[in-house]
Amino acid sequence: MGYLIGVTALWAFSFSLIGVYLAGQVDSYFAVLLRVALAMLVFLPFLRPSLLRGKQRLALMALGAIQLGVMYTFFYQSFLLLSVPEVLLFTIFTPIYIALLDDLMFGRFTPIYLVTALLAVLGAGVIRYDGIDSGFWVGFLVVQGANLCFALGQVGYRRLAADLPPTLAWHNVFGWFFIGAMVVALPAYLLFGNSAALPSTSLQWGVLAWLGLVASGVGYFAWNQGATKVDAGTLAIMNNALVPAGLIVNLVIWNRDADIPRLLLGALIIVASLWLNHWWCQRRQVAVS
Repeated sequence: MGYLIGVTALWAFSFSLIGVYLAGQVDSYFAVLLRVALAMLVFLPFLRPSLLRGKQRLALMALGAIQLGVMYTFFYQSFLLLSVPEVLLFTIFTPIYIALLDDLMFGRFTPIYLVTALLAVLGAGVIRYDGIDSGFWVGFLVVQGANLCFALGQVGYRRLAADLPPTLAWHNVFGWFFIGAMVVALPAYLLFGNSAALPSTSLQWGVLAWLGLVASGVGYFAWNQGATKVDAGTLAIMNNALVPAGLIVNLVIWNRDADIPRLLLGALIIVASLWLNHWWCQRRQVAVS
């Protein structure tokens, strides 16, 4: 849980940096490419290919390609089809995908995970909903593509970790994750990128360096490690914990307007979903023992 809380705080700050210094100023495909490349460079020195078999390496690469490469391609494309509030609103459905995919991959059905995930969606919706325009269905589906890729990457990582030795040194194999992401990010930039919209200031380069080395490199490693140490319900809920965290960072540092009552109400609903999930897990453990 500590991993997920720490990365939530890290990503809340990083998303604000993107909105203030990069969005609409730096080509998004280049930003994704540089973030993935820098994150990959963080882990390449630690890479020990002998620790994984060929199929396991390919599986980890596929997870990186889906969770980062394809997800970001969908996500940035959605901004061409929807307003920012609509994009933010439609990202809140990720917990539902995580709850359903985790049950599917582990061959079970856990209704409480779906209930708490829906509560997390409700809490995030209370915070983010600002109304939507007509004719948004294509954009909605594009955002759901991004949500599904991010959820599939997390649950797939949990499934892969369950089949590997618990003593595996993940920092010695995680480079494959970013190599897989690079397989998608590089062609995407070559096909769709705009070389005329590269960073033009040292501040923009600095923000991209932070996002690549820390937010992407350290962040995705810690988040996926955290995903293997909690139950699916907690993981699903924490995917929407970024909503109040991001708004708080924006409010405190950049003094952006925020509807405080809605922020508090939505945050309370998300916390309540975490409490309900924790209560149920404890009750199940007592019953089993």
